[in-house]
This record gives sequence, C-alpha cells and structure tokens, in this order.
Amino acid sequence: MGRRVLVFLLLLLILGVAQSRRGGGRGGRGLVRGRGRAGAAKRSAAASDCKEYVEAGEKYLDCQDRGLSSVPTGPEDVHHLILARNRLQVLRDGAFAHLTQLRSLDLQQNRISTVEDGAFAGLETLSTLLLQHNRLSALSEEALIAMPRLRYLRLYANPWRCGCALDSLVRTLQVPSARQLGNYAKCDEPQALRGHKLKKLKAELLCEPSPVERDPSSSSPAGGAAPKPLAKPQDATSLCHTYMIPAPRLDCTSRDLKYVPADITADIVKMDLSWNSLQQLKARDFVAAKDLKMLNLSSNSLENIDTAAFAGLLYLRELDLSNNSLQFFKYGVLEDLYFLKRLLLGGNPWRCDYSIHYLVYWLKHHPGVAHSGLVCSEPQEFRGWLVEDYVKTYNADCPKDWQLGGPHSDGGGDPAAAGGGANQDTAAQELKAETEEEPVGLLPSPLRMRKTFEIIRLS
Repeated sequence: MGRRVLVFLLLLLILGVAQSRRGGGRGGRGLVRGRGRAGAAKRSAAASDCKEYVEAGEKYLDCQDRGLSSVPTGPEDVHHLILARNRLQVLRDGAFAHLTQLRSLDLQQNRISTVEDGAFAGLETLSTLLLQHNRLSALSEEALIAMPRLRYLRLYANPWRCGCALDSLVRTLQVPSARQLGNYAKCDEPQALRGHKLKKLKAELLCEPSPVERDPSSSSPAGGAAPKPLAKPQDATSLCHTYMIPAPRLDCTSRDLKYVPADITADIVKMDLSWNSLQQLKARDFVAAKDLKMLNLSSNSLENIDTAAFAGLLYLRELDLSNNSLQFFKYGVLEDLYFLKRLLLGGNPWRCDYSIHYLVYWLKHHPGVAHSGLVCSEPQEFRGWLVEDYVKTYNADCPKDWQLGGPHSDGGGDPAAAGGGANQDTAAQELKAETEEEPVGLLPSPLRMRKTFEIIRLS
C-alpha cells in the first residue's frame, strides 16, 4: 500500500514538472512570436520612414539613404520606387511582385551582387530600371524577361565578368530595338576584355578561354604572374545621383568635385554641379551631354572657362554661373549656345575694362536671353555699376563727331577743317595721298602699282 502511495506521489511530481515545462515552452514560443512581431514592426517602420508623395498624378515612394537591407513592403499602387544608396545585397525571387503598377525602379548605389532570375517577376509595366554602381558581375537574361516594357536600363559601374555566364545578357542588350538598355556598361574581367562595352562586344568571345586560361605560362613574358593593372581613379559620377523620372537628371550637388564628371550619359536633360570646387571648365567638358537643357554651375570657384567648354550644347536653355570667381568671358565662350534663354551671372567679381566687352556685345545681339547679376566689381571707380552702363560710358569717351578732319584732328578748331563738304573730302584725299607707296623702279612695270590704304575709324 505504501509503495502505491509513493508511486502515485512520484507520478504527480512528474506530471507537475512536465506541465511547468509546457508552460515554459508556451512562454518561450510566445517570446519568439513577440520577437517576430518586433522584427515585423521594425521592417514596417523602415518602410514608414520612406517619403510618399504624388506628382503629376503618379505616386512616388522615396526610400533612398535609409540603410535598408531588404525591399520594404510599401503600398501596392506605387508607380515609382526609389531605393538608391541603401544596403541591398541580394534581390530574391518575387521581391517586387506586390508592386504590379511600378513604372520605374531606382536601385543604384547599393551593394547588390546577386539578382535571382525571378527577382523582377510581376513588373510588367516597368519601363525604367537603374542598377548602376553596384557589385554585379553577372546577370541572366531571364531576369529581364519579366519586364516586357523595359526601355531604360542602366548597368554601368558594375564589375562585369565577361565570360560565358554573361552570354545571354550581352546578346539581349545588342538587339537593335534595345537602344537604351545597358549603355556604357563595360567588362571588368578578364583582363583581355577590360574596358570593352557590353553593347559592342562580340558575343562569340565570351565563351572562349582567355590566353591565360589556355596557357598559364603566357601570363607574362617571363612566365611569372601577370602584373596587376593600375587602379583606375574613381569616376566622379559614382558620387552623383542619376534620376530618370520625370526626366533624366544628374545631381552632383555638394560632392567636392574638382572637375566635370566623365562619361555623362547622352540623355541627361538637367545637370546640377552647384556647391563644388570647380575652378575651370576645359574644352568639350559637356560634349557628351547633347540633350542638356539646364546646367547649374553656381557656387563653385570658377575662374576660367575655355572657349570650347560649352561645345555641343546646342539645346541648352538655362545656364547658372552665379556665385563664382569670374571676371570676364573669353571671346567665343557663348557662341555654341544658340537656344539659350536664361543666363544667371550674379555674385561674380566682374572686371569692367575692355575684356568685359565681349559678354556685353553677345548679350546685345541676343536680346531673347534674359540675364541678371552683371554688375561691376572692379576697378573701384566703377564698383556697383551695371556693366551695360560702364560700356556706355566707355563709348562716350570716343564720340561719333571725332571724324577725320574733325574738331579734334590736326586741323585744330578751324571751322573750315571741321566743316563738311569739299574741305572734309580734301582732308580725306590728302590722308590717302600720304599713304600711297612710291613705285619701285627696279620692279617690272606690271608690279609698279600704287597701293592705297583706307583708314576706318572704330568706335
């Protein structure tokens, strides 16, 4: 009997321990669920940090510079999603499947090294995809098939490994109808193909072994390891922001640039280079930006602009050169700007001497150009004057009545010399006679000619 009681007590004790463990288990699972909810709340908070706005009837979700490591779950009716400058590394299958109305997707300047084949599934209305300045070395053609309306694809500034894995992508980019897909993207590896554009690369070369792979001993003339290529300086465009919606725009504001970025894409319409450290503009600095309409160069340290700096900018409408260190324009600087409508010049130390006359002359002969800020800074006697007023004063020092034989000529104040008619004609004839060359007796008769020089007064 005692043994039965003891066994019964032991059973009760075991059941109690098991029940307490189950409770702890439930508590543990509850804690895990709590953590899961916290994690979900954190992700949704990251999405809520994004800026949502509507422009021209289209909804934008701006999530740039948010430190995101995954795609946020934003509203499904978004048309334009901006995820630039985050920490995305991998784009998983179906990452954007809930955004069926998306028209543009900005993923530039992340750390993306892998794009799964189904990453862009569901984006049937997407027309613009920006993937430049990431860590992509390969991308399958299958990733692009899900976007039948894709028209603009940016892939440059990625370390593309031009091997057999890139064959299908290269062939897709080279289809004649794909005019704006993958422009400017270049091979980074292998060394033999480095710098070759994917759009112009012969696809047959991609699956051929490189000379090093065929014969390791040919890596260098001495049979040793091939020397490492010199590090290429970082392109300034990696510091700038490229936007395609509503119009192609390059924003390089406050990037401490000392020169105009290279490899500017030809379709850029607006370019902002304000608040940098530019000191001069070299010839053909903007020749690649043939469609540029607005150029902001304000708040730099510009002192010199080459005569051909704006060559090729036939469609430029607005040029902002305010708040620089310009004193004058060289002759010819503005000659390529046929359609310029607005020119901002304030905040420059314009020097009012003969060197400023070209700028005033150009503006006078282009009355359709609205300009502002053209005020004399030097010399002291003209400081604060409008440059146009200074030029009028300059011309006033050489009045029109200072003609040959006039009151200020050698004729003194003689009215006969100053008068018009025969006396004035006689003075002009005498001046011509003094400049005639005497015939040289040693020359053959056909060459013994009088050379008459005509003096024309320049106001």
